[in-house]
Amino acid sequence: MRNNSSRLDRVEQTPNLAGPPLTPRTAVVWSVLRAELDRRPATELTVLDVGGGTGGFAVPLARAGHRVTVVDASPDALAALSRRAAEAGVAQRVRAVQGDGDALAGLVEPASVDLVLCHAVLEVVDDPAPVVAALAGALRPGGAASVLVAGRAAAVLGRAMNGHLDVAAALAADPDGSAGPRDTLRRRFDADGATTLLAAAGLAVEEIHGVRVLADLLPAAVADGQPGALLELERALAARPPWRDLAAQLHLFARRPA
Repeated sequence: MRNNSSRLDRVEQTPNLAGPPLTPRTAVVWSVLRAELDRRPATELTVLDVGGGTGGFAVPLARAGHRVTVVDASPDALAALSRRAAEAGVAQRVRAVQGDGDALAGLVEPASVDLVLCHAVLEVVDDPAPVVAALAGALRPGGAASVLVAGRAAAVLGRAMNGHLDVAAALAADPDGSAGPRDTLRRRFDADGATTLLAAAGLAVEEIHGVRVLADLLPAAVADGQPGALLELERALAARPPWRDLAAQLHLFARRPA
């Protein structure tokens, strides 16, 4: 993996990719995506957003001149996406497809997209391996994948700090990082496990960042009272183990070899 700290040096809004206000939940991911788009200036990319919901990423990407297909299981989310795209004047650049990650292979043409977004999906599907294989198969050679997954270490630490030591122990011991049948997520990841999953599908991981390294651990008064300082600290820690690995989510940026 190459040095990725430079991608976080600039997270301000840019005229060609204006999204919602940057927060600890979005700044790191947008920085990596901007750097990828800058590699291919003045090029209309074909983007697939799996689990893209109401278009928090899809609509800004469409406004930047790219064509985006959003696959999501929720018809309500897709209806909101269509309204949002229409209000932004990019309805012709955004396509909504109802379906879930487990059925992705049958929804997308092989080798048809330049950039895949798969955010907060792999932790809820029945089996992540065929989903990642479908993501890799959808990419053209040289195409890239932005994958955001729930972090195991953060879940263990968070439960323990809230006094739920039994749940923390279950999360730490379970091979998939799940606390059992009542857990809202099927699995959680560490950096090595997520990298291995993507590599098995033929994707080469280039960068790993932590998202929400501290944001979920701080008292609301601190986080809300010093938003700028928190954002800068999140940026500073995002690519640096061990802090990266304590993040609530891990963002992996990978590429299908050309």
